[in-house]
Amino acid sequence: MKVLGVQLDIAWEDPEANFSKVRALLAAARPPAGALVVLPEMFSSGFSMDVDRAAGGGAEGFVEGLARELGVTVVAGVVSRSKDGRGLNQAFVAAPSGPLARYSKIHPFSFAGETRHYASGKEVAVFRWGEVAVCPFVCYDLRFPEVFREGVRKGAQLYAVIANWPEAREAHWLALLKARAIENQAFVVGVNRCGRDPKLAYSGRGQVIDPRGNVLADGGNAEGVFGADVDLAALLRYRSEFPALSDMKG
Repeated sequence: MKVLGVQLDIAWEDPEANFSKVRALLAAARPPAGALVVLPEMFSSGFSMDVDRAAGGGAEGFVEGLARELGVTVVAGVVSRSKDGRGLNQAFVAAPSGPLARYSKIHPFSFAGETRHYASGKEVAVFRWGEVAVCPFVCYDLRFPEVFREGVRKGAQLYAVIANWPEAREAHWLALLKARAIENQAFVVGVNRCGRDPKLAYSGRGQVIDPRGNVLADGGNAEGVFGADVDLAALLRYRSEFPALSDMKG
């Protein structure tokens, strides 16, 4: 099974421009039917604290249409409204048949003021992509291993981490993606943006990592699509041969 990350230089608060970018990149990549396609956090707007702008533009409808047209499952960063009037920074999942799952970021990035504009999610989500159990997370969640443990307890075999992770902390991004794969004996697909927004530069470096910590694909620093095959049988065999997860406490 093929997983593809779409590494996007997100046009600031311009959904239509970003929809066009995604379509062009996937048209060139030609994802096979049944693939898992992963887009960055807030892919239609960039990491905006203007909830009205970030939630507007029809991102969810675009994702559903993309999944249906290409015959793939899509994980993408969108924004919706919380009950308290703030936003929810979410990973939205659509299959060809329609919406499949939704995860709200449990750890908004307080350092950048995200907690003032976006509420915290409450639950880890796991969905089925064919026979593979997938658990999505959003950016800053990557620094909190306990939620990944909750995911593996719920059966996660692959983590999809979508992000707007700044270039200044690229080394942390790479180290933590690999750690989450190794400690949970799971595939990790990290999809970050590249380019610049009004405040920061982003270096991309999306990766697909196997359960042993081997890097199967690296998106480099430029806009584009990267990907790798996910071998579920190999993952199950590795977990059986080296059953570290059975020693989890609590």
